[in-house]
Amino acid sequence: MPLDFTKHFVVVPTEFKLRNNTSCSWKVTVKLMNGRVTLDQGWATYAAVHHIKIGYMVTFKLLTPDTLKVIIFDDDCIEVVNKCGKHDEAFAAKE
Repeated sequence: MPLDFTKHFVVVPTEFKLRNNTSCSWKVTVKLMNGRVTLDQGWATYAAVHHIKIGYMVTFKLLTPDTLKVIIFDDDCIEVVNKCGKHDEAFAAKE
């Protein structure tokens, strides 16, 4: 995530809920690495379940201090709408 992202927080959360365009929620942990905020545990599974491929663009919008809205665009810049067919119970966010 961009370095400027951290300026929105007094303390960067250790976990975020990712919410997509079908209201699916997913939990990922956050790691500070070399001064950058990175998505850690849960992100690889989220990317696989939501079929994010190389060349896709992923945008994040801060909804609440611990929730990010995720919008995925394919390599033709068309928004991808994926219903979460299966949650990994370890990472499914509880509402």
